[in-house]
Amino acid sequence: MHIINANGLRMHIRVDGAPDGFPVLFSNSLGTDFRVWDALLPHMPDGLQFIRYDTRGHGLTDAPDAPYFMGDLVQDAAAILDALSIKGALMVGLSIGGMIAQGLAAERPDLLKGVVLMDTAAKIGNEQIWAERVQAVRDGGIVSLEESILERWFSKPFHENNADELTGWRHMLCRTPVEGYVGCSQAIAETDLYDSTARLTLPTLAIAGSEDGSTPPDLVAETANLIAGSRFEVIRKAGHLPCVEQPLETAALITSFMQENGFV
Repeated sequence: MHIINANGLRMHIRVDGAPDGFPVLFSNSLGTDFRVWDALLPHMPDGLQFIRYDTRGHGLTDAPDAPYFMGDLVQDAAAILDALSIKGALMVGLSIGGMIAQGLAAERPDLLKGVVLMDTAAKIGNEQIWAERVQAVRDGGIVSLEESILERWFSKPFHENNADELTGWRHMLCRTPVEGYVGCSQAIAETDLYDSTARLTLPTLAIAGSEDGSTPPDLVAETANLIAGSRFEVIRKAGHLPCVEQPLETAALITSFMQENGFV
């Protein structure tokens, strides 16, 4: 277990791979922790340094009282890289993690050489949708929404063929601190990155799961189209978490993107 003090929080991070390798920072989705990347890493190229962290309010990172703001989450990611004396990383962000990546690329371009935006968008949903979700969690806990969330996370075949693994993801979701889930939901609700993302010029790969019920491929493609020169790919037979359902294909796309841009 590796806990660091960053941006006023005790943050849970993990660093794997080559200590002096090209750095790749991973940012997890709402309702998961950094274990969401476990299946992906074994398929990534050798010689990379992998930095994973639990987003504010998730996993073993502190869960301060809500509300949170996207600026808080961006500063958390920046503080981790600063604490590790890393500049020029690739950031791979999933869902809210992809929003954080967009924000970090805009606010601290010195820290990133490229971004992978996975199942995310410049704006996700609207304030009413997120307010209703926050109220539901406040009233009945995350368990009151678990079925609808898991339906969006995974494709139908995954639900049919991976009952035991699905139980693990259900536990991860429902054991997320309420303040963390609510706080990050509020951060998503108030975030609109269209203008800042449209000004980005760094290499960008956008990935969408074909069966994603949270950020459908058309929404991800719309965000990718904001960034000149970006690459957009769809992973078949995957929902909101392609790194879980299709880790080999996801890793292959990220690897080819890194090769195209001289990161490996």
